[in-house]
Order: sequence, then C-alpha cells, then structure tokens
Amino acid sequence: MSPFHPYTVFPLGDAGLIIDFGNVIDEETNKKVLHLFHVLKNSLHPYITDVVPAYSSLAVYYNAIAVCQKKSNDKTAFETMAELIKNISEKNHEAPQQQARLIEVPVCYAPKFSTDIEYIAQQNKIDVDEIIHLHTSKTYRVYMIGFLPGFAYMGQVDERIVIPRKPEPQNVVAGTVGIAGVQTGIYPLDSPGGWQVIGRTPLKLFDKDMEQPVLFQPGDEIKFYSITEDEFANYQARHS
Repeated sequence: MSPFHPYTVFPLGDAGLIIDFGNVIDEETNKKVLHLFHVLKNSLHPYITDVVPAYSSLAVYYNAIAVCQKKSNDKTAFETMAELIKNISEKNHEAPQQQARLIEVPVCYAPKFSTDIEYIAQQNKIDVDEIIHLHTSKTYRVYMIGFLPGFAYMGQVDERIVIPRKPEPQNVVAGTVGIAGVQTGIYPLDSPGGWQVIGRTPLKLFDKDMEQPVLFQPGDEIKFYSITEDEFANYQARHS
C-alpha cells in the first residue's frame, strides 16, 4: 500500500494529471506532496516529462504519444499513467531525505517600501512596529513556487496580521514583500501584484544567468529580519 494515500487523481488536459491530497494549506500535507515529487523525479520514468508540486497537489506531465504506443489494453493514457504512478509510489516510496534549508532574508520595512503597512495596522487594529515584529518572529515554509519565476508562496503568518489581497493589482518592483491572507511572499520581478505591501528585500530571487536561477525551493524555511534603509542601500551596492 502506498504511504501517500489517500489522494485523488484527475486529468489535466491530454498529457497531464493532478494528484490531489485535499484543498488545504498544511505543512504535513505539503511534505507528503514533496515526498511524492522526489519519488517520481528520481524514478526517471521515460513517460514522465515533468513534475510540478503545489500546496497540496502535484501536477505530472507525460508523453501521451509514447504511452498510447506502448500500452497493450483499452485503458486511456490517463488511466495508464494513474496506475503507473500508483505502482511507482508503492514500490519506491523511500525518497532520499531532503534537508530543509534555512534562508535568512533581509527586509527593509521603511515607509517608502511598506506602502500598505499602515492600512494593515488600521484594519487589524495593531501597531506598525508590532506588524514588523510578528512578520519577523516566525520561520516560514516555502510551500510552492509559482505565478512568476521564483515567486515563493510561504506561510503561515501570525493570525494578527492576516489581511485579504487587494481588489485590484498594482505595479510592484522586484523584492517587494507582501501578505495575502495567511500567506507571505516576495515578488522576484517587476510585476502587477495584489498582495498588501509591507517591505522590500535587496536579495535577488531570480537570476536567469545563474545555473540555479531561482533562489528558493519548495520545502525551504525562510526567516525574515529587519534592516534599515542604509543597510538596504549598502547591500544593493555590494551586490550590484
């Protein structure tokens, strides 16, 4: 019996499927997702072309033509792949241990970088200094990467600083740190964004010229710490 059950499998277009563990933001569920992600990646099965983890689900893309050419029954490519994944997970469920990395992230919470922090303070009836304290007092898990290259969805923030995302996106610059619901995240590129802006980091989260262009990976642990505007400028000057 696979240690990953219970889960639900359903099609994703003609050459993909979703393995769904439930619509939740939960660390134990996410660990199960990432465990199965590594099992499938390490299987090196020729049918599987890509595996993409999310909060509580896993997208598996496959070569549908190769599946259809090789299968010897009336099952669809989707049914064949669902059975194949079940067999792989049952026979090879011991994935290599993935050591969680702890990455410390400097953030400047100065007013010019935290354009929505006063709004959060008013809405949640909390001091700005307390928002900063609460945001920097937790260690956050990277649940998934998405939306933009290197955008890490992290959680969960303290319930006292939970805030809905904006009704309309606004332009933000790379390094912008925001909160949306129970999540916190950093925009790796200049982009429209709907998260409530509370600061900015000088770290570069995405660099296309690097061998590993994305700084964060699912399963990483992130710890924010506060820096001044001068420290922000000095960091940028040293790494430009």
